[in-house]
Amino acid sequence: MSSRKYSYILILISVCIGCKYEPKPQEDQAMEEPEKKKEVVYQVFTRLFGNTNSNNKAWGTIEENGVGKFSDFTPKALQEIKELGVTYIWYTGVPQHAVITDYSDYGISQDDPDVVKGRAGSPYAVKDYYNVNPDLAEDPANRLQEFEELIARTHQAGLKVLIDIVPNHVARNYRGLTNPEGVTDFGAGDDTTVTYSVNNNFYYNPGEAFQVPDWRDGYEPLGGENHLLADGKFDENPAKWTGNGARESQPDMNDWYETVKINYGIDPDGKKEFPDLPQDFEDEDYRAHYNYWKDKTVPDSWKKFKDITLYWIDKGVDGFRFDMAEMVPVEFWSYMNSAIKMKNPQAFLLAEVYQPHLYRDYIKKGKMDYLYDKVQLYDTIKNVMQGHGKTDHIPPIQEDLKDIEQHMLHFLENHDEQRIASPEFAGSAEKGKPAMVVSATISSSPTLVYFGQELGEPGAEDAGFGKPSRTSIFDYIGVPSYQRWVNDKQFDGGKSTAEEKDLRDFYKRLLNFTINSPALVGNYKDLHAYNRENTENYSDKVLSYARWSENEKLIIVSNFEAQNSYDFKLKIPEELITFWELQDGTYTFSDQLYEDHTSELTVENGSGSIQIKLDPLQSFILKFKK
Repeated sequence: MSSRKYSYILILISVCIGCKYEPKPQEDQAMEEPEKKKEVVYQVFTRLFGNTNSNNKAWGTIEENGVGKFSDFTPKALQEIKELGVTYIWYTGVPQHAVITDYSDYGISQDDPDVVKGRAGSPYAVKDYYNVNPDLAEDPANRLQEFEELIARTHQAGLKVLIDIVPNHVARNYRGLTNPEGVTDFGAGDDTTVTYSVNNNFYYNPGEAFQVPDWRDGYEPLGGENHLLADGKFDENPAKWTGNGARESQPDMNDWYETVKINYGIDPDGKKEFPDLPQDFEDEDYRAHYNYWKDKTVPDSWKKFKDITLYWIDKGVDGFRFDMAEMVPVEFWSYMNSAIKMKNPQAFLLAEVYQPHLYRDYIKKGKMDYLYDKVQLYDTIKNVMQGHGKTDHIPPIQEDLKDIEQHMLHFLENHDEQRIASPEFAGSAEKGKPAMVVSATISSSPTLVYFGQELGEPGAEDAGFGKPSRTSIFDYIGVPSYQRWVNDKQFDGGKSTAEEKDLRDFYKRLLNFTINSPALVGNYKDLHAYNRENTENYSDKVLSYARWSENEKLIIVSNFEAQNSYDFKLKIPEELITFWELQDGTYTFSDQLYEDHTSELTVENGSGSIQIKLDPLQSFILKFKK
């Protein structure tokens, strides 16, 4: 988790406090029911993907450490990603955000190191939502067209495109250069003489100027390098509230000081100045939500962000990952997401929500398609991978979420989390194998893979602002394992180690199976608790469950133990044998990860058993052979 997310958790309890692009329903799309299947999202940090420079100097400049470009996503590169078993690419870091590199020759205002994290800047401090990061373009003047060309190439490869939208906050120096006609910048019409007004985009401290945080613990912007603008000052008067909700004119260095909080019509005392959703409206579809808001007066910030998302839908973007969605009122999401769905009913809407008691509101009222399953499944699996926890805690999570399991996106890595192979997490990419099988097959939800995860990238670089264990999102840096796979932009793994190739092959086999398996969008039954009670040598480091559909039956077994093998007779309860309509006899199951392995299910007197021998960190996806 990045430093801004850590600070968010610390303050979470105290913080909880004309439209140009009018959507037109696409009636033919709206009536279609897309085929149900598993989706796989491949998150790639765009500026790092094609960077072949291996200098990796801490606080290095773009010239010293290099940067990837939109053009690095060649048809060959995209085809290799698709063949990994991917259906969506989440291009992280695309909207134009604050950077230290000087692009003033292109009319872009220079950014102040005192309110920029790292040298390459945080992708979550967006300074222009109607354009893209100039770092990523061969010709910064042509950067938007280059991204549009990437969208087209991605679609031609049979993949769909996600980008980030960050409704909770924007960069302190937000300034749109290419706004569509009629679009004004955030804050342009604000009354800065008051702390709050319903149609102000920001909150203010009238009569007080912004002060740069007091740096401590040896930190200095740009690592202490001399820079004309790194003078401990930033001109903002009156001061605005900071993105994580800090109200002081001088935020702490652990606050999201590089951003300012957006006002959604909630006054400083927490009073909402916008309509409530009708009671029991969570069961209504997006069309009803859209029609509800059509004649309602809403705060200006709502309109601005709706226009932004519809602008990108018009550009061909297929969906969004919404940053820190729980810090924005759920009514706003109903308003905006229903408008997006009227434009594209198949739009993929993924939200970062960390509080389980809010999940159902943001799915049902906020019309989100998917939420992160972090604080339940991810945190639990991580604990098991680190040798601290038991697999006994996993089945209850599935039971708790069974009414929304299809909405809970699963991951083992993303840009906020530690790399599996880092010493701070598991210290070995191999320990991610059973966890990945479970994460990808235990429910019908989408699976997220972070670029380099499939190669065992350990995130070991001290990049400057970003520190080891996470691949930095703030610095110009290289990703060594990924650079070996990129192989001077041949994208063929030509320099990958044998271990990296083997791991990528595992991910490729697993992910391709998941997106083609009807059982994984079908039924689920836990086998773990039954076997913990009734099976000798069945460990709390093993997990088992069944998945099935009309045409496919699976039994999935994983061993999280890195040292021990397990040999046991997995018992299949009579209830499942009945569901599967199996008579007494012997049935063959073949493993879908390792094709040379088969197992026999023996059914006697209505109950079944399979002899299982699991090596350390081994998993089987056993499929019934008719």
